[in-house]
Amino acid sequence: MARFLNIGLENCVNVDKIISIVNADSNHAKRLIKSAKENNYLIDATGGKKTNSVIVTEGRIIISSNRAETLRKRFNEDF
Repeated sequence: MARFLNIGLENCVNVDKIISIVNADSNHAKRLIKSAKENNYLIDATGGKKTNSVIVTEGRIIISSNRAETLRKRFNEDF
């Protein structure tokens, strides 16, 4: 059975597909977001809000308005 992590604004990600959750402020994360946009594998789950975290999954990059720390806490509490 698939397990899902709420990443905000009623969006969820399959936890089995998550590779990492990182802060969006780092230069590496910014390059990752730019590359994902250019190659059409970015999923924007911010709802127009400021990007605070980047979720790296198998084949996709997802940006969320929730802080990476918040997402990690949810992951550790639920799974």
